[in-house]
Amino acid sequence: MIPRTRCCDARGFARQRRAGFTLVEMMVVIVIIGILAAIVIVNIAGKSDDAKVKATTAIIKQVASAVEMFKMRHNVYPQNLDDLAGPAAPSYVEGSVKWEPFLTELPRDAWGRPFVYRLPGSDSFSYDIVSLGEDGKDGGEGYAVDLWNHAHK
Repeated sequence: MIPRTRCCDARGFARQRRAGFTLVEMMVVIVIIGILAAIVIVNIAGKSDDAKVKATTAIIKQVASAVEMFKMRHNVYPQNLDDLAGPAAPSYVEGSVKWEPFLTELPRDAWGRPFVYRLPGSDSFSYDIVSLGEDGKDGGEGYAVDLWNHAHK
């Protein structure tokens, strides 16, 4: 039996197997991954702020619904939002109707701050429910704009 030797090509040079990637190939892959990561980050970066605005708007609608239900049941608007989730009826509510809280807990806006509740509301509205937006201050633009339960000028 003849021992195996390295195989040769037509010119007599030994063919060697490639055992891995070259440095250039690795660098190309890293650059491609970097470009893809940059594209993903750019596309996702602004989405969390949009999501916070949409979530806060939805929460405001939920709280406004609870305020309206309170008004329908007790013929008066709540004096503050805490009255919607309280374990007992507020003192200004008649005792003839069995007390059930309208919210299990008082929600906060997507930035973790409590809502501003004004009774009476502005511009001839019965009440205002306001989130002060990303900056937590009155007014603002972009993601810092105040979010209201009604169209506000």
